[in-house]
Amino acid sequence: MTENQVAERATDDVGTGEPALLFLPGWCGDRSVFDGLTERTGRHRRALAVDLRGHGGHPHDTADFTTADVVSDVVEQIERAGIGQVVLVALSHAGWVAIEVRRRLGPDRVRGLVLLDWMVLGPPPGFTDALAGLQQPASWEQVRAGLFGMWTTGVDVPALHDYVTGMGRYGFAHWRRAGREIAAAFAAAPSPLAKLDRLEVPCPTLHLYAQPADDAVLEAQREYGARHPWFRAHRLPASSHFPMFEVPDEMSRVIEGFARDL
Repeated sequence: MTENQVAERATDDVGTGEPALLFLPGWCGDRSVFDGLTERTGRHRRALAVDLRGHGGHPHDTADFTTADVVSDVVEQIERAGIGQVVLVALSHAGWVAIEVRRRLGPDRVRGLVLLDWMVLGPPPGFTDALAGLQQPASWEQVRAGLFGMWTTGVDVPALHDYVTGMGRYGFAHWRRAGREIAAAFAAAPSPLAKLDRLEVPCPTLHLYAQPADDAVLEAQREYGARHPWFRAHRLPASSHFPMFEVPDEMSRVIEGFARDL
């Protein structure tokens, strides 16, 4: 299989018009998480969803790689697809990739970022320990089970449960890599917002999320946005870490409005 055939196998591409939307799934998941969003947003503009290296439509038995490798992959995919201007829509810790792609390509190419259900204010208590646990052969499955329980308990959405089950098919190598790369990102920057604030030219950024439902977290983001007009947050009427399975219509509407106004 040629490089282009592999890329096509790992990409969905619908619609026309720019800025295009490029959807990036998180670690240990694939682009099918965005099926409902690409179908809806593709009615208004070009919408692409890609798999990360070693995930989904890419071969899974690849050699080890880093976030920097994924960033290079995404830049190459943007160029190969002939995208002039793009809005990156990143699920969870794929946000680190999106921020770095923006830094590399600059504001004329990457017009904005949509961050989906991420800890933009910084990691909550215990999260660093969980990342360390994912990197240990004796504890990674227990940590993963805890994450899966947190993401699915009380959420009666079969498609979400199916997606999380698919995440369980990734083994220790993938989850260890995820823990290592996410931990390294937080070691380099205390929070995603702190990393965004280091960009030379501010990047219009929308945080679209459901968890946590704590009003104090929303208020903290709004206060940050008042001081940094390039940032805003929108809390969704959903309850899971994967709100695209619960409220795809609202998510698509908000994403389209954000892209249209850039």
